[in-house]
Amino acid sequence: MSLPEPVRILIVDDNRAIHEDFRKILLGREVDENLQELEATLFGSVVPALDMPGVFQLDSAFQGAEALALVQRSHEDHQPYSVAFVDMRMPPGWDGLETIERLWAVDPEIQIVICSAYADHDWQDLIRRLGRSDKLLVLKKPFEMIEVLQCAHALAAKWRNERALREHVGSLERDVTDRTEGLETANKQLRHLATHDSLTSLPNRVLLDDRMSQAIVHAERAGEGFAVCVLDLDRFKLINDSLGHRAGDELLKHVARRLTGAVRNVDTVARLGGDEFVLIISEARTPADAGQVADKVLEALQAAVQIGELEIHTSASIGIAFYPGDGTTIETLYAHADAAMYCAKQRGSSSVEFFTSTMNLATEERVRFEGDLHRALKQQQFELHYQPKYDATTERIHSAEALIRWQHPERGMIAPDQFIPLAEESGLIVPIGEWVLREACRQVRVWQDQGLPTLRVAVNISALQFRRLDLVDTVRRALADAGVAAKYLEIELTETAVMSDPEESVDILERLSRMGVVVSVDDFGTGYSSMSYLRRFPIDKLKIDRSFITNVMTSADDASIVQAIISLAHGLRLKVVAEGVETAEQVTFLQRLGCDQYQGFYFSKPVNAAGFEAMLRGPDAPEAESSANEADRTHSRLAVPAEYRTEVLTVP
Repeated sequence: MSLPEPVRILIVDDNRAIHEDFRKILLGREVDENLQELEATLFGSVVPALDMPGVFQLDSAFQGAEALALVQRSHEDHQPYSVAFVDMRMPPGWDGLETIERLWAVDPEIQIVICSAYADHDWQDLIRRLGRSDKLLVLKKPFEMIEVLQCAHALAAKWRNERALREHVGSLERDVTDRTEGLETANKQLRHLATHDSLTSLPNRVLLDDRMSQAIVHAERAGEGFAVCVLDLDRFKLINDSLGHRAGDELLKHVARRLTGAVRNVDTVARLGGDEFVLIISEARTPADAGQVADKVLEALQAAVQIGELEIHTSASIGIAFYPGDGTTIETLYAHADAAMYCAKQRGSSSVEFFTSTMNLATEERVRFEGDLHRALKQQQFELHYQPKYDATTERIHSAEALIRWQHPERGMIAPDQFIPLAEESGLIVPIGEWVLREACRQVRVWQDQGLPTLRVAVNISALQFRRLDLVDTVRRALADAGVAAKYLEIELTETAVMSDPEESVDILERLSRMGVVVSVDDFGTGYSSMSYLRRFPIDKLKIDRSFITNVMTSADDASIVQAIISLAHGLRLKVVAEGVETAEQVTFLQRLGCDQYQGFYFSKPVNAAGFEAMLRGPDAPEAESSANEADRTHSRLAVPAEYRTEVLTVP
């Protein structure tokens, strides 16, 4: 174990012989025999030599000024003295009291022992003069050796303890300071997370409400107005579905930066979630003021955004409400700007609308319609209609597509294009889609039990439903509960849904295909299919989007696209279905190109279950097991055992 460093002691006395006595006492050294007489004078007897090497380190000063210089240097070198023995009288320089005052001015921690042979200084006088007693002792001359040693050891230990305590307290204070600063940093981060959007770092709804409250207070005091703009990106869902959510997040970051750059520092840009942003435009008194900012925002969004290897062009719909004319509360201003934004969206991309009182009716109607949609699912107001798909070779019904209809108690029959977008936006599309799946399987079982020709029924699956982890299990349960073999079910997915995350899509499609379910890609030609992934997808059919079929007889471009899709599908050993067929000329053209199946008003509109049952009993009824045999021909991606595809699935 290493020994502690020697204690530094300063001897301040004008008598050089006294210094040697202190050295002999504290250091244990031999001194000259000529000093014996002086020792007897100082201590009353001869002092024996002691052997205590390494405990103390002594320095000598013969005047107060010299002592002060030594203390200053030791203090600067960070090697301070612990104890100073100071003689009270040291002519011709400073006396002991003045020396002590000056030493304490430099190093207030040094312990002082006053050495005096006189009694002309009272203790109370010393305290009044020096102002402190906690680091001060008085030693009368002549003194005993043990008194010197006791003073040196005791005061040195006291000095060391006080120093260790100060260092410990200082360390604790530094720790407290560091931790306090760390907590403050963490609190700042938490406050930022609580008030800012994590993706774009823009203010969120919490901070937006605070900023809007401040804007209202300022406007009331100054007698001025301001504008609230609600901005929603156009076709953002298409980007998310086709390129994936990571690409969508990158686009939102770019949009946030452009919006911030398009407004002034005194204005606020916030993100409420999804692709919805809110702007507070200060000092916007007229529609022209706010319209100028809106035009600048739309202009900033026009430039293409580079996401990976793609250039994406985006636009926005903007609704604007003014304080105080359109509302005097946060809720009212936001609701009116939001209503104006929905009106702008209905007009088309890159539109700006200012709130008017008639827009409230549209907003209330939309809220009421969403409430009706919730009740429709609970009260079983939905029903399925079935549109036949005709086989090009037999010219008879081959299969059918199940299409949802809403029998509203007040509005009558509502087509899906009027409520499906709202269902997707509100998240109701998932339970509605599951109902369609289960109802279609149930109806297939009913027709089979009636002895009607067996056929496959196709069900549309939304992009949101396709991405759910339980889709395959949902399909398996629906088949098992209805007692229907998987080969009688066809899943139709849009091209954008399949391509939103190709790697994940491959896994889901493989699981469905191994189950024996037929998979079709709907609306083909309108998305962003990659040929490399199209080869890997275990799909069975491509459905040509009706937009190409509509103009196939009048547009050479559409005719070429249809021909290319049919050629591509057959090259990949896939069947092709043309939807939206309405004329005999279209049928003839498609037959010439080798299209496999047709679907459209030329053959039949969608009919209810009873109407389709009548068709199954008529002359166009499908050939026996045509759907099942066709499944064997189109499952080209995976080797699916026939017995596995045709068995009725059961769930334990």
